[in-house]
Amino acid sequence: MSQGVSPERRPRWAAFIIAAGLAGLAALLLIDAAGLKQDGGYAGVGPGDVPRIVAYGLLVLAVLTVLSGLKGNLPRPPRQAPAPVLWILGGLGLQLALLHVVGFIVSGAILFGMTARGFGQRPLWKAVAVGLVLALVIYGVFDRLLQLNLPAGPLERLIFRG
Repeated sequence: MSQGVSPERRPRWAAFIIAAGLAGLAALLLIDAAGLKQDGGYAGVGPGDVPRIVAYGLLVLAVLTVLSGLKGNLPRPPRQAPAPVLWILGGLGLQLALLHVVGFIVSGAILFGMTARGFGQRPLWKAVAVGLVLALVIYGVFDRLLQLNLPAGPLERLIFRG
């Protein structure tokens, strides 16, 4: 085993939940693919074939996950740290709340900074500064080159007159 984790020799219920999710997703794909018109043309391949292939692959993964869960030889999952997830979720929440108030550049910089902080970057102000530069470039590309409108705030109006 890698990283010195010892396996448990009992069924792992998380594996069964994951396998059920994989099988459920496969069932949804198969139901959706059944509703697609199967006009294979000269190649015999239609629009429903790729979703079916993906669904069958998911079913194989579900079966293998169940077998691993029954054997019980899965490594113990590492302890999860909630702080990084909370930093990222906080950044997403702030971006959603501030997007139409302060615009794309500032809200994107806040999201970038808080996500970088969640991944361990310190100090926060440096990450926000880098996010500000990246969001400025992204806004410029979308606004000037692609002619696609992103939510504009005071900074966007000042720099891009938009």
